[in-house]
Formats: sequence, C-alpha cells, structure tokens
Amino acid sequence: MTKQGGCIGCRAESEDFGIAMAFQPIVDVETGITVAYEALVRGGDGEGAAAVLARVTAQNRYAFDQQCRVAAIEQAVAAGILDTPAALSINFLPNAVYSPVACIQLTLKTARRVGFPADRLVFEFTESERMADTDHVAGIVEAYRQMGFVTAIDDFGAGHAGLGLLARLQTDMVKLDMELIRDLDRDLPRRLIVEGVLRMLTRMGIVAIAEGIETEAEYGMLRALGVRYMQGYLFARPALRALPPVTLPALRQAA
Repeated sequence: MTKQGGCIGCRAESEDFGIAMAFQPIVDVETGITVAYEALVRGGDGEGAAAVLARVTAQNRYAFDQQCRVAAIEQAVAAGILDTPAALSINFLPNAVYSPVACIQLTLKTARRVGFPADRLVFEFTESERMADTDHVAGIVEAYRQMGFVTAIDDFGAGHAGLGLLARLQTDMVKLDMELIRDLDRDLPRRLIVEGVLRMLTRMGIVAIAEGIETEAEYGMLRALGVRYMQGYLFARPALRALPPVTLPALRQAA
C-alpha cells in the first residue's frame, strides 16, 4: 500500500490481456443439478490457459486478476447463467489482492451492471503459486466471508496446497486435485488418502468437491466414498463463452 493515491496495484499501468472464459460445470451428482460453473481463463481465440498465464508478471498480475473477474461475470451472463440457479466460481490470484475490500469493488460493480447477484459469486484460490504472505491470504478469506462470499481452496493435494495450508485457512469448500482422483478406483494409496481427507473435511464442516473425474470407475468410487459434488470431463468439458450441457453417468454404475 502507498500512503496516498491507493495501492500500487490500483495505480499500475493496465495491460489488455484479451481474456476469454471457458465454463465447466460443478455438479451435484445426487440431484444432477449444476450448482456452479467455474470460469477458466483462455486467450481471446481460445488459446489455453498456459499461453495466457505466461504473460502474467508481478507488475501486471493485478490488472490480469481484475480482467479475469470482469470477463468471468460478463461472459457467464452472456452465456445464460442467469437462466440457471448456478453460482459462478472465479479463480483469483492471492498475491494480486492488495486490499480485499478495495480490490473487490470492480467485481461488485460489474455484477451490478450486468444484473448478476453478488451472493452467487464463489472465489477459488490455488496455492500452486506460492503465496507471499499466508496471513495476508487468511485475511482475504476472512474478509470475503464477512462480505458473504463462498471461498474455496482449489487443487488441494497439488503444488503447495496441502494440510499446512488447510490448517491456516479454513475455506467453505476444498477441491481435491485431479492427481488424487486419477485411477482412484484401482490405486489403494490414493483411495486411502482421499478417504482420510474426506473424513477430515467432514469433521471441519468443509464441503468437498472432487475435480478432474474422467472415468466412470473414478466416479463410482467417489460415489461409494460419499462425495456429492464433482467436476470433470466425464460430465462436461469446458466450453468457450458457453455453458456446456452435463452428462451424468447412471447411478447404477456407481453401485
């Protein structure tokens, strides 16, 4: 923060990233209802996230984070999310949030402008990018909670997102990374780890979401373990500037 003129990020020169968003459903597999769409960053012509993220630096990450939030809300509304009951899940960069209250203002302004209810916003953060200050991120999570937003740790079990992070930051939801989910049905160590994490999250009152499900066997094992919320190619691939339909495997296949 600076003494005058607001935070450094707010005054930094802005770069136009030309962001497009792809949307992927998060499904309540007990009801078949899409409870949220996660906004995934893409280039303007559909280029993968890696190509866009490669342009992010310490100097422009605030502008990037803000543009992602605006693009996610505008493009989700254009795609028809208001015709559904689903929430919109937005990824944010913890190191780009200088002040939780100040940095949320453009997000809220955008939501008001396009008529998207702010109480349907979910904020995910991943620790695959090492956080500069865990206490600062804990403050962001608490501030968002006080403002009524749902928060989630993304990619839990990958990168730096592990038990130490969870001990410091209790979000509303935790998304189990695909590396824990892959071949869960025939990999005993993975299954035992996931079972332990699920028990822990239940006792902490945190909702578990399994991401990266690709096979019916993985889906069946997760159902057997009691996981209700899932995301992955098995249900729907991300769709550029669109809300893809969901294909839910028959419940008998999870028996």
